Amino acid sequence: MRIAVYLPLLLSVLAPLGVRPLCERCEPRLATWLLTASAVVLAAASSISLGLLAATALIRFPLLATLGDWSAHAAQHDDPAELSVALAAGLLLGGAVIAAARMLWRRARTLAAAALEAACMPTRDGLVIVEDEAPDAFALPGLPGRVVVSTGMLHTLDENEHDILLAHERAHLAAHHYAFVALAQFGAAANPLLRPLATAVTYTIERWADERAATSTGDRARVARTVGKAALAARHAPARTRVPGGALGILGRRNPLITAGPVPRRVAALLAPPLGRHPALTAATAVVLTAATCSTADAAHDLHLLLEAVGAS
Repeated sequence: MRIAVYLPLLLSVLAPLGVRPLCERCEPRLATWLLTASAVVLAAASSISLGLLAATALIRFPLLATLGDWSAHAAQHDDPAELSVALAAGLLLGGAVIAAARMLWRRARTLAAAALEAACMPTRDGLVIVEDEAPDAFALPGLPGRVVVSTGMLHTLDENEHDILLAHERAHLAAHHYAFVALAQFGAAANPLLRPLATAVTYTIERWADERAATSTGDRARVARTVGKAALAARHAPARTRVPGGALGILGRRNPLITAGPVPRRVAALLAPPLGRHPALTAATAVVLTAATCSTADAAHDLHLLLEAVGAS
């Protein structure tokens, strides 16, 4: 437990170093899965590690030790963690639980609001056109979801670009991109060290939708022009005043929690050949997640042995 319990925390510090390679070298769909899985697994592993460290502090207090028939004196002698470290871990764990609970509540509420608003939008083919001169387009998750496009955006783009726009937004709905964003943000709430991973997910889902649009239309250059054209048109346009936090749009600016990566990076990626799966990055991510999981399990086993030792004293 002296080393294993700290390894998930160390991996959380190092994990942001792999964000850029995954975003720029790995196929967006796979990158999204790897980043989201990393955020969730590392957040869970680091939270468990904090809990294990906090538990070593609890058994040192005689009143609490008697509840489990443990020897507080033996715990103070055999425990590998300093009391100050264990107490700090307890405080950090409390903050992580509160932050994660708040994030879960807020995300559930915004997604429910988005689904309700989508259900109230009558449409035959999932497309809703709103009278608004500000160029805008976004997807509202729901059962089913809706693609909402303003008349300003329709006037900005030509007919062929309309198909690209719809393909992009429908890709968000078909792949449930809002779920990836929600999970990554949940992990970042529990462990703030993982915020770069959550931010990267908001970029890779846009790249994922861009690639789906390029596949469906067969013209990567035109998709790149459409993304750039829509961004330029919206640059000086006033933002919409009421958009649910669960919405995802081609402009990637629906919510402070859903901030897409820079549009020029997306355009440059579309003008380049499609990215591959990059087995080396996939393997490296798998190794990191396996190490975090195994070290957490090893630390939990060590705590079990410690409790048996102090219970037998």
